[in-house]
Amino acid sequence: MTFAKLPADGYILFGTRVIRMFAYGFLSVVLVLYLAQLGLSEGLIGLLLSLTLIGDAAISLWMTTSADRLGRRRILMAGAALMLFAGVLFAVTDKLALLLIAAIIGVISPSGYEVGPFLSVEQAALSQIVPDRLRTQVFAWYNLVGSFATAAGALSGGGLTQLLQQAGVIPLNSYRTVVVLYGVMGVLLGALFTQLSPEVEAVHSDGPQTPTRLGLHRSRSVVLKLSTLFGLDAFAGGFVVQSLVAYWFHVRFGVEPAALGGIFFGANILAGISALAAAWVAARIGLVNTMVFTHLPSNVLLMLVPLMPNLSSAIAVLFARFSISQMDVPPRQSYTMAVVAPDERSAAAGVTGIARSIGAAISPTFAGVFLGNPVLLGAPFFVGGALKVVYDILLYRSFREIKEREHEDALLGKD
Repeated sequence: MTFAKLPADGYILFGTRVIRMFAYGFLSVVLVLYLAQLGLSEGLIGLLLSLTLIGDAAISLWMTTSADRLGRRRILMAGAALMLFAGVLFAVTDKLALLLIAAIIGVISPSGYEVGPFLSVEQAALSQIVPDRLRTQVFAWYNLVGSFATAAGALSGGGLTQLLQQAGVIPLNSYRTVVVLYGVMGVLLGALFTQLSPEVEAVHSDGPQTPTRLGLHRSRSVVLKLSTLFGLDAFAGGFVVQSLVAYWFHVRFGVEPAALGGIFFGANILAGISALAAAWVAARIGLVNTMVFTHLPSNVLLMLVPLMPNLSSAIAVLFARFSISQMDVPPRQSYTMAVVAPDERSAAAGVTGIARSIGAAISPTFAGVFLGNPVLLGAPFFVGGALKVVYDILLYRSFREIKEREHEDALLGKD
């Protein structure tokens, strides 16, 4: 796939992906450190991160399942406004009640990964403006640029706070600067969304409309089944969101913010490369096989991280894990688009995405408790990795016989 094949809207959507993922990476490395400087305990921090993801899931569910009806561009701009709201409120207060409001209503990513309605709506728009045969490849590049942007954001966030502290700025204010800039990036995001053309909007058939629930009709059963499994995977991943892993490295090995930024810069670069390789692998062994057979060894490596005796070996295992950790993502996204009708794509991506958000929202509360206990410091890695292995087994058993192309053709009424 070359970028020359993308229409103008495709370039804009890739640009918004870069800005957004840079912002998420920028904030994720210092978010827990910032909350700790505000005086919150590990348990309260875990609870706040959970509420951040729960609130995001609730609002995003309505936004993504309504996007094809209300307008994809409108929903994307509303999401950018919520990103600005969260950044500003987090920056100006240390009151728990107000932080909770920002967490529940706004859009903040504690993991460095996608939150909000953006991913679901952008995937639906990209699926509409590029040919089906290029979809997995486009999604692979889409994830690659996102991972690189997250890496650059993590490096920049950690480096900026370190520079500010060396210049005499107290740690709290150095972290607050990052939070403010996160909100500013929401403004840039909204400005780009205004440049999208009507071509990204959903195309509805002229015939009788099938009754929908959550924006789904013919594909409801398979989407709900996928959502359950994706929710389990995200619940497992919530134990090891990037903010918490950064905090673990800080507590376990005394790693400073600038070094944390460097670690997650390298990790996300490797993750991006792994996502690009996914398109090549999927073309040869299929989407479901790629999702499972690349994910399993990644989870084993995740469980090995806390067993490493020193910082160097822990980083090496973490890097090995990230080098294959995202190979399941483009196939997962493409598979979801392949098994639904075109006018269900925003809703399908939204419902599966919300299931992931809800799953990921619950586990940081438990992870925060684990991190607050020196004896259980490594437990998030073990629990998260084991649950991800269970997800892989269930996904393979449930979907190994479903051929994505045949299923798509059936939904579109083809022979």
